[in-house]
This record gives sequence, structure tokens and C-alpha cells, in this order.
Amino acid sequence: MSLSPSFSLKSELSLEVDEKSLQQWVVAFCIIRFDLEQGQLIEECYPPDCLDQNEELEISFNSFPDSVSQHHNRSSIHDCIFFFRIKRHKSPQTSSVASSEIIETDNKVYSEKPVGANMQKSKNNINYNSRFLYGFVFNRQRHDERLKRGGEQKSVVILSYSPYTSVFRPLLQIMGPLYFDIGSKALNYIAAYVSKWPTPVPGQQMELPIGNASLKVSLPPSHCLPSDNGLFEDSASSLAPLLPTHLSVPQGLFHDSDLFGAFRGLLLQLWRLWELLLVGEPILIIAPTPPQCCEAVSGLVSLVAPLHFSVDFRPYFTIHDPEFAQLNSLPEGSSFPPMIIGVTNLFFLKALRNMPHIISVGSPASNTSRSPFSSKSPVAGTPGQQQNISLRKLTPANFLNAVKLRRDGPLCLMTEHKEAVWTNYAAVTKPDTSILNRLIDAGMSPRVEESMSVVNNDILRRHFLELTTNFLAPFGPYFRPNTPSEASSPFANPPPLPTFSAEEFLGSLSARGPGKFLLKRMKSNWMDLYRRFLKGHNFLPWFRRKRAVAEQEQYKLWRQARIKTNIHQLIGKMSELETVDSFNAIERHLQGEMQKRIKLKLHSFSLFCAFHTLLCMERETKTLKKYARN
Repeated sequence: MSLSPSFSLKSELSLEVDEKSLQQWVVAFCIIRFDLEQGQLIEECYPPDCLDQNEELEISFNSFPDSVSQHHNRSSIHDCIFFFRIKRHKSPQTSSVASSEIIETDNKVYSEKPVGANMQKSKNNINYNSRFLYGFVFNRQRHDERLKRGGEQKSVVILSYSPYTSVFRPLLQIMGPLYFDIGSKALNYIAAYVSKWPTPVPGQQMELPIGNASLKVSLPPSHCLPSDNGLFEDSASSLAPLLPTHLSVPQGLFHDSDLFGAFRGLLLQLWRLWELLLVGEPILIIAPTPPQCCEAVSGLVSLVAPLHFSVDFRPYFTIHDPEFAQLNSLPEGSSFPPMIIGVTNLFFLKALRNMPHIISVGSPASNTSRSPFSSKSPVAGTPGQQQNISLRKLTPANFLNAVKLRRDGPLCLMTEHKEAVWTNYAAVTKPDTSILNRLIDAGMSPRVEESMSVVNNDILRRHFLELTTNFLAPFGPYFRPNTPSEASSPFANPPPLPTFSAEEFLGSLSARGPGKFLLKRMKSNWMDLYRRFLKGHNFLPWFRRKRAVAEQEQYKLWRQARIKTNIHQLIGKMSELETVDSFNAIERHLQGEMQKRIKLKLHSFSLFCAFHTLLCMERETKTLKKYARN
């Protein structure tokens, strides 16, 4: 398969690779071959010896589609791109103390220590201590009757600690065909280019050169990235849940996922799924192919932006994953851990039959040799003609089909794949038909359909972003930093943030209501959703993180106020007792700055000057008192 005409290698490229710079983006590049006798084998890995044996085995198993799930045609070459997420076997050395110690007691959340111990943060910090590893796969299946079993499989894999699908998906579209054209030299070429990329900046648009081309990508913001190393990179803009004026900058993970394409046949169910994600319920997603499976999982995760999604998710999960044995051995009646699992092997329907929420998405791969990230199910219509998506009306035939589908259960997928949702969860949020009526179907024209999917995804993402933002808005006062007033001394300790009590919060919210936006979109029992959210697995990690960021912002505000303070004017307004208290406070702040070794010479110098002024005044006061007594 030839390369894209828009890409070619630069002849003057130096093949020297800065491995330290490379690791800012990539852990390793792997070439994995499926051997009929020995199974999956890693043929090449760059840099070498960067994975242990268990990681190599798990990565190999996750880098190939399940043979049971492949229903594509017998064309000579079939390419597909997908990604997986696995737990690292090496225990990351995470920080044991976050930027603020948050204690939860009797439904109350408060800060035990003031912020300051971990204020040394880097905006461009790379999470080498991540608990998870992401693998982005370009898989090629070549059919040849002259070979054993009529073909061969090989995968090009990019491993990274970062879930940057917007970067590694287009990079794979270049690297995959390049490897199959020129062989292992492609790894060195791509590694050389990537090692020259600038440091990733979360929440920013970046231009990354690769050959004669350039990848223009938008990275997800820091507030939705993992914080396993104890550092919080959020800024003041992420404290209050405000709706952005435009969506050119992503607001969460997997902002580039095709939400509309993945759930085209289940659009009315998106609001129910949004609630399940919000409260952190376990969900099993079944799809015919790994690309469709990954698109559905990443689309769901993106649905709750800007909420930091703390539940474990696996875009492509196989029976070889070490956690499958744990899930399969759960006692009858026990609850599943909070996870979103994407699978293609129908064996999971029997093995995890007690999963409370099961979603079937996608359709068998169409008769094509193209390699899209997701296959979109066709909708009847005139090719090239744009028309609104028609919602399925409740007719007797549709009602009977729905009843039959519910009665048969997910096991009916063993005979025929259908798009459906099996759950007993009663949603509080009503589907917004005005949003669905704005969606456009482009018919069968692939080029027009792709552009219309961009429009449809923007409509859906903006709506759910607004929905989540309004849902989180009542928590805003608990993340509002206190600013020093003119009457108070900036050298005193700032007041603590408001203590959070679940009972008090729910009582206050019940009295004032959730706001007009939610009231007209939710049923009268909307309080139940807030209760589930507070008890779910997303609330406390999200609240702790936002709280820590608020305290960091408050710390910076008070530190800036100390720098700008005119110490002579401040002392002139103080009594002798207040002067002594300020002396002790400045001494304490100065010692704290020196212990933390923060490279803020201006702040330390300002504190030193204030300390020196108070020290001189204290000596003068003692001298005057001595002469007065004599």
C-alpha cells in the first residue's frame, strides 16, 4: 500500500534520537507479528529493553483483533486502527501527599493542611508515574492463499503514557503504511521526528512536524488528565464550571472521538448513558470490530467533559487481560467494579452476564479496504442529500421489537448483531429532541458524511458539555479562593475554603433548585441524580482535585499580595501586638519558602525586606522603651 501523497521523508533528516525528548510523547514503538506456532511475537521494539516480559505479553495480546469478531471481506489487505489501555506492572512511585490534604469524615470534606508543600509544579510535566499505558495500533491483515491459514497479521504499535488520540491516530496513519513500505527504518525515522517535537502543552493547539507534513492537533486540558504523580496542573480557569464560548480548544479526553458515528442508532439513549457515566456505573460495550469498540468507549468518556473521569476504562479488552480472571471469578450477586469495558469477543456475554449495563453498538464492517478509525452504519437516504435525522417513532411494531429485544437479553447478539441497550437504570434526564432534530444525515457519500459528522459531533458535544457544566455549577462556591482584603494583612494565613457537607449541600440545593437549564430537562426526582453522584466513584476524586487547585490558586493570590505590599505603610497602621504577629508570620513564610526551595527570588527577597524592616523596628522599639525606663 502506497503512502499518502501528502507525506514524504526529508532527505536531510538526522536519524539521531533524543530519547529523553522522545519519552515526552512516546514510551516505545513496537512491531508485533502473529506467528501461527508461537502466537504473538514482538519482532522489534524501539527503544529496546524498555518493557518487562509481562508488559510485552499483554501488549502483544491487545494488539490484534479477536478472530471471532472479524467479519470483513476477503480482500487482499485489510487495515484498521484502534487503541487499548492496560495497567502497568511496574508500581509507579507516586507522591504520597497531594497539594492539599483532603479528609473525608461524616460526609464532610475539609482541608487539613494549607497548600504549599507541593507548589513546585510544571505546566509541561510528563506523567512518567502513570498507572496506565496506552497502546495505539495499526493492524494489517494480508490475505494470501499461498500462506498457512491463508494470510498473515502484523501490527505497528505506539506506546505512550498519554491518551493523546488526536496525535497518535494521524501519526499511525503515516507510520503504519511507511513501515510496510520501507521496513524497520520507519521506526528510526518516526522516532527522530517525534524526539524533535516541542514539549506537550495540555489544553493547547500544537503543530507537530513529521516529514514534509505537519500534524495540527489539540491536546486535552490538564484538568482531565491523570494526576497519579500528585501534581495538579489546572489553572484558575478550570475552577469555576463555566461554559466556553467556542469548542476549538478541547474540554475533556477524546474530544476527537466520533460520538455521533458510534451511537448513531442509539441517540435517544445518550442521556441515560450520560447519567451512568456521571455516577460511575460499570458498563460493558459490545461491538463487531476493535475500531468501533474503541470509538464507543472514548465517545462515552468524552460525554461527561469537563468532569474529570476517574472510573477505569478499557477501549479494547480481551480475555488475556489479567483483570479478566478477577471479573470472571466474582461471586454470584456481587457488584462489578466501576469500569467501562469495550469488547468484540461474544464470549464476554456469558462470562460477564451479570454486568448491570450492556450496550451493543456498531455494525459489521462494510465491504471496503479503507482503514477508518470507526465504521459508520449506513442510514437510508439519497446519496449526497443532506437531511435531518428522523427519530424512531413509537409504533406498535417498534414497541413489540423493543419488548422482544429486552426479553431475549444480550445473548441474542450471539445470532445477530443489533444496536441496543440493556439496563434497568431509570434516567432522570429527558432526551432533548431539539438537539437531535438539529443533527444532519448526509446519506451514503463518505466525504460529505465525514464533514457532517464533524458538525453533528460539535452539536452533541456542546450540549452535553453545557449539561455537565450546569450539573456541576452548584459545587462552585466550594472552589472559590479567598482574596486578601485591603483591611487585612497579607502575611496572615488565608481563611480555609468552605467545609463541604453532603447533607448541607443537598438541603441547600433542594431549597434553591438546580437552575432553569436543568429543571426543564430533568424529571421531578432530579435530586436522586445528585445523591447518586455524591456516592459514586467520580465525585470525591474530582472534588479533591478541584479543591487542591482552588487552594493553589488562593496560595498564589496571597503570595502575590505579599510581593506588592508596602511594608512601611502596613506597619504604620498596626499596633505593637499586630507588628509582633506580622513579624512571626513573615518569619514563618520566609522559612517555608526556603524549605520548599521555590525559585521565586522576587518573593523571597520581598519577604526578606519585610522581615528586615520589622526586625529593625522591633530593635528600635526595645531601645526606646529602655531609654524611657531610664
